[in-house]
Amino acid sequence: MKENDIRNEYDFSKSTKNPYIKRLKKSITIRLEPETVNYFKSLSQESGIPYQTLINLFLSQCAKEKKKPEVVWQ
Repeated sequence: MKENDIRNEYDFSKSTKNPYIKRLKKSITIRLEPETVNYFKSLSQESGIPYQTLINLFLSQCAKEKKKPEVVWQ
């Protein structure tokens, strides 16, 4: 089946855009200290929630509460 054939076979004129498109997560690369990752992995084992989800939940909570990190230069 050619690409254009699907347009002829189905009518998309009354379709709606995905309402959740703005809520999709964005994949990024981030460098974290091993201790930080290990901490969230241990929380993950306790809670049964994937550690990346826990990190996202924590950062989301910080953003909602407009928390700012304490920056201590050594």
